[in-house]
Amino acid sequence: MSIRLSKVIVFFPESHRHHVLHDQDVDRRTCVPMNHLWPDQAPYTVCNSSLSEYGVLGFELGFAMASPNALVLWEAQFGDFHNTAQCIIDQFISSGQAKWVRHNGIVLLLPHGMEGMGPEHSSARPERFLQMSNDDCDAYPEFTQDYEVTQLYDCNWIVVNCSTPASYFHVLRRQILLPFRKPLIVFTPKSLLRHPEAKSSFEEMKTGTVFRRVIPESGAACQNPQNVRRVIFCTGKVYYELVKERHQKQLESQVAITRLEQIAPFPFDLVNQEVEKYHNAELVWCQEEHKNMGYYDYIQPRFLTILNHARPIWYVGRDPAAAPATGNKNTHHVELRRFLDNYITVIKIHIGTNLPAGRFGGRTAHAPAILEHGGARGRRLTDPARIVHT
Repeated sequence: MSIRLSKVIVFFPESHRHHVLHDQDVDRRTCVPMNHLWPDQAPYTVCNSSLSEYGVLGFELGFAMASPNALVLWEAQFGDFHNTAQCIIDQFISSGQAKWVRHNGIVLLLPHGMEGMGPEHSSARPERFLQMSNDDCDAYPEFTQDYEVTQLYDCNWIVVNCSTPASYFHVLRRQILLPFRKPLIVFTPKSLLRHPEAKSSFEEMKTGTVFRRVIPESGAACQNPQNVRRVIFCTGKVYYELVKERHQKQLESQVAITRLEQIAPFPFDLVNQEVEKYHNAELVWCQEEHKNMGYYDYIQPRFLTILNHARPIWYVGRDPAAAPATGNKNTHHVELRRFLDNYITVIKIHIGTNLPAGRFGGRTAHAPAILEHGGARGRRLTDPARIVHT
């Protein structure tokens, strides 16, 4: 199995470190260590690409089509930059199988995360990929023995946000070992490359281990689930910020945090296990993206389907906005601090609770963290519609 990695300035060590070594004394003399692991191995190609994402992604898509047994990966310099290749994504990648019965296993690596880099270097627009996913949010699935692989076969593409090296390793391994081909969209926060807690042991990648679509709480909260007051579902790098804040507030036994490594197709079976395990806790979806972006609009109706609309799923995150992120570094830190201050200590509001006047509706520009009911019986609450912790 050959591997091809294409990216703008891929030789730079910002994402794929040490893939190409340069001789400091001899000009243009390079070495790719991955091509010298054992005799007679398949080739590993690392190539720079231009900033013409439209042209480059179209080429890599054709390469993956012609070489179904190769792992072909294209990485945007930042996830935001895939917008100039949107026509390739819309016309060919998301719907190629439905329109032309053509399987394709191309992998899109899209750096994504609110890291203070500004509105042009923060968002890979996960909401767009999720909106084009073809799984039915209202259909309660039958959990058969081969449910996971059936889901993958029926979907038009796979969307993941890996929070550990083991998840990243296993999802790429699964991608090439599947008996069929589906496009894989990977959101890859750059800050996790150097985050001290974003690590995995070799035990998590040895024979017998697999990709974990959902990583459940493994700390004190899971030992006594009946005492857990809140279960927070999230995805990506925000998990590490939530865990740090929970530790500082000493709420490890009261708040459980569960990560969705695979967002689409939605892991109904594993999410169902989590909500049943913490049957006394309130359920929260927490994301760092603005409310009209990110994952919330995708996960909310699917959670309600699993819950049979009997329990709410609350939203905690930033207010809706036009731009993916602020362009001011100081404002970013202020937003992040307010977001983390509020995510655990937001007020718990029940349907029908009488609250003081002045706590509902309207935009609250100074407080980017909001708690909103995810709907009851499929309806969005109009009063209270938005509860802001102040």
